[in-house]
Amino acid sequence: MALHVGIDVGGTFTDAVAVLDNRAVRGKAFSTKDVTTGILGALAVLRERAGLSEEEFYPAVDRFVLGNTIVTNAVDEQKYATVALLTTQGFRDTMRIARSARTDERDPHRMLPPPGIVERGRVIEVAERVDAHGEVLLPLRQEAVAAAVDAALATGAEAIAVCLLWSFRNPAHEQAIGRYLRENHPTVPFTLSSSLTPVYREYERMVTTALDAAVKPLVASHFDHLAEQLRARGLRTRVQIMQVHGGFLSVEETSKAPISMFNSGPVGGVTGARLLGQQLGRRRVLTADMGGTSLDAAAIMDDEFRLLPRAEIGGLPTSLTVVDIETIGAGGGSAAWVDGRGLLRVGPHSTGSTPGPACYGKGGTRPAVTDAALVLGLINPEYYLGGTVELHPELAREALRSHVAEPLGLTVDAAAEGVYRLATSQMANALRKITVNRGHDPREFTLVGFGGACGLFAASIAAEIGVTELVIPRNAAVFSAYGLMHADSVFSAVRTSPWTMQQPAADLDREFQALERRAREWFEAEGIPEDRRELHREADMKFAGQIFEVTTRLSGGTFTEADKDELRARFIADYEKEFGTGTAWTETDILLVNSRVRAVGRSDVQRVRRSAEAGEETHALLRRTVLEPATGARTEVDVHRGFAALARAKGPCLLEEPDTTVLVPTGATVELTEAGHFLIRLEPTV
Repeated sequence: MALHVGIDVGGTFTDAVAVLDNRAVRGKAFSTKDVTTGILGALAVLRERAGLSEEEFYPAVDRFVLGNTIVTNAVDEQKYATVALLTTQGFRDTMRIARSARTDERDPHRMLPPPGIVERGRVIEVAERVDAHGEVLLPLRQEAVAAAVDAALATGAEAIAVCLLWSFRNPAHEQAIGRYLRENHPTVPFTLSSSLTPVYREYERMVTTALDAAVKPLVASHFDHLAEQLRARGLRTRVQIMQVHGGFLSVEETSKAPISMFNSGPVGGVTGARLLGQQLGRRRVLTADMGGTSLDAAAIMDDEFRLLPRAEIGGLPTSLTVVDIETIGAGGGSAAWVDGRGLLRVGPHSTGSTPGPACYGKGGTRPAVTDAALVLGLINPEYYLGGTVELHPELAREALRSHVAEPLGLTVDAAAEGVYRLATSQMANALRKITVNRGHDPREFTLVGFGGACGLFAASIAAEIGVTELVIPRNAAVFSAYGLMHADSVFSAVRTSPWTMQQPAADLDREFQALERRAREWFEAEGIPEDRRELHREADMKFAGQIFEVTTRLSGGTFTEADKDELRARFIADYEKEFGTGTAWTETDILLVNSRVRAVGRSDVQRVRRSAEAGEETHALLRRTVLEPATGARTEVDVHRGFAALARAKGPCLLEEPDTTVLVPTGATVELTEAGHFLIRLEPTV
């Protein structure tokens, strides 16, 4: 028996998928603050639906992949462990000075400094200095290390970040501090910038290092508890964690750099959408992942998702390379409210899973997007999560009446319609940011909508941005968990190694060979078979005089003098792809700043040939009166259950699945693809 499991921990629900002998089983449970309880709850649903006892299920799992929100929530809420920062003498205020920028606000009275990670009193200077060439100007003495560490711990620090000037050129001093901490304070977690992100720009490197150290104690406590609970139930395989760059690492590797788990759940959805696009023959795909707390959007072109260098995390620039995902606070649990100007707002704060939207009946009194959908008649209160969760329409109407309708002088129905349409507009704007704002026509894309709430909004979002074809995966409610299972193992080795076309090609090749040795060591440590190993050489390059770089992939094999022209041509093509035809500054020199090797261990996941329900469904046709948001009129529509047995229908209608509902608007058609997904075609707009 082959059993693979994917888990995606969201703000409201924890989603789970199991592939058991090519048969897909899915489950859902409410997320919990301690994370572990929610994961175990979702696994219990999976186990029951697979028809296995606990003693049979856990020992049989041979692949366990997890996407989670531990780091994302810590960063978004700025709830970090207490961290101290050790840095070179004279550079104590690097993070406070930042880049002299504040926010995008033009009003000087509203400008704010970047969010804080380390209090100034916990920034400790160390007497040492290395120059830009890696030469030691002021040696680091053992007594200086001891004094700095003692001072840091005296502030109550739970973790220590170490970021010394030019340590990416010569890491000896940071490594000496690391040895001292391991030998004298073995229980104190710490992060060395030269190990985490050995690249130039001390501000971004310092931010990344401080963030990593600040989340290490939080991650350790969660994963220690989770690992203990899973082992106690008989899990034998390693737990693998999705990373921000689109691949996964073992939990042991992840614990060395937990900041790389930021946004790990949404990355799983993008990975799954890329696979789905390949299966459908669609090379341009937009993703819309709408769960309980947010909408995550991404663009996939030519089977590749965009990687964003120097990603901003929690309002802070970092040196991390991440999958480019646009996130807004618009999910099923996003709160609807009226601001001080008398304007309707949706999000960004969420009602979460507890107390949740008012209709959950858990004590929440504030209306959420789910309450609006329930009042519109789009959700069946007796069939939410297959009837396992009871919804209370009267509580939804009361919350909308008191917090939205009365303040705005509207009926409850009009208030619900307004919440739906505003949420749709906000989500459409997120998709415009990753298409129109970057020179792409959204009408050329297919929209893949997933997440438990997206089925109700996907067609409306598509219509607003001009997309005429959208796909709702059959496992939409747990699609990110499904995508997690199909991600590759990815390890990135990078270092700053300035090089120009005037220098010998052999100098650059030596840098890549050194990085490839590290990558091969990782392959061996992870036990990745030879036939599934790939190495990719990449370079961060820019025209001389520019500040930031564009990443270009090199051809494989030894880099020689004959390859210089090809590298130059590739960089210019990548530059103009990013900024537009004719923007390349071809008259000036090109500088290569960072060398990078991406090691990829291709996934070996069993193909899903059928769902657990396949062949067992019978079509049931119901009727329900809904207020259709596109027309503003109440109308009676068909409600299909077991749609696979029908395979084709015209809108307006609803497709009711046990864990999601899909709205097919007037004028649209829906049919089943060969793989069992919902393919919706809209009438093109003029």
